[in-house]
Amino acid sequence: MAIPSYATRGERLWHYAFRGLCTLIFLFLIGPLLVIIPLSFNAEPYFTFTREMLSFDPAGYSLRWYEDFFTSSRWLNSIKNSFIVGICSTLLATVLGTTAALGLTSRHMPARSVVMALLISPMIVPLIISAAAMFFFFSKVHLAQTYLGVILAHTVLGIPFVVITVTATLSSFDTTLIKAAHSLGASPSRTFFKVVLPLVTPGVVSGALFAFITSFDEVVVVLFVAGPGQRTMPLQMWSGIREEISPTILAVATLLVLLSILLLTTLELLRRRSERLRGLSPG
Repeated sequence: MAIPSYATRGERLWHYAFRGLCTLIFLFLIGPLLVIIPLSFNAEPYFTFTREMLSFDPAGYSLRWYEDFFTSSRWLNSIKNSFIVGICSTLLATVLGTTAALGLTSRHMPARSVVMALLISPMIVPLIISAAAMFFFFSKVHLAQTYLGVILAHTVLGIPFVVITVTATLSSFDTTLIKAAHSLGASPSRTFFKVVLPLVTPGVVSGALFAFITSFDEVVVVLFVAGPGQRTMPLQMWSGIREEISPTILAVATLLVLLSILLLTTLELLRRRSERLRGLSPG
């Protein structure tokens, strides 16, 4: 944003100082990523920059760790488990969270604040407590160390994100559209699928993406609930750091960064689409 021509000297100094401070904070936040990405191309099995890398010698760079990732059965099984658990838990969390959000926005919903607090409690309660509670509960019902148990545990963690995003979208929803649809003879189900759902879809998809990211990144709950056959990629990375120090972990981290950038870009596009649908931005 350009500085207005009538800005005083102090305002101009504050403008540049503020932008410089924001740049420093941004570099501080992405600094670890700026280190991990080039190190994933290290030709040597080290977690530090070699002399060849610092001198930009092509001999110091290699794709060997990416090749190790794509040819290792352990890594491929872990990423397969992550996608299976992430997709299934995201679908469950999206359906349950959207249903709960629709109920919470209803005027006839009793004890709305209490129910809302219970639904978002997995975001507030320390994760280690939730993981221990899930372990004891799933052990009693024979769901520990099973795919279903891990999926249900991740569903519990993803529901709050869906509830919050869909509730925020519904808070700006024009309820007169529902009345108009009813006055034209549309049934409640047809009104929902033709009027309500298309307008809240950006919020639903955003919540689903947050739920997927939460599941894909979770390691504490997996440590308690999963068995050897449900080892996910974050758990494989954590175990790899403890058992063997290999730059393959850096290659996996780089791929996860690219996945996160893709998901964040999708979220931003959905946010802009939602604003256009609600008339909050031109175009």
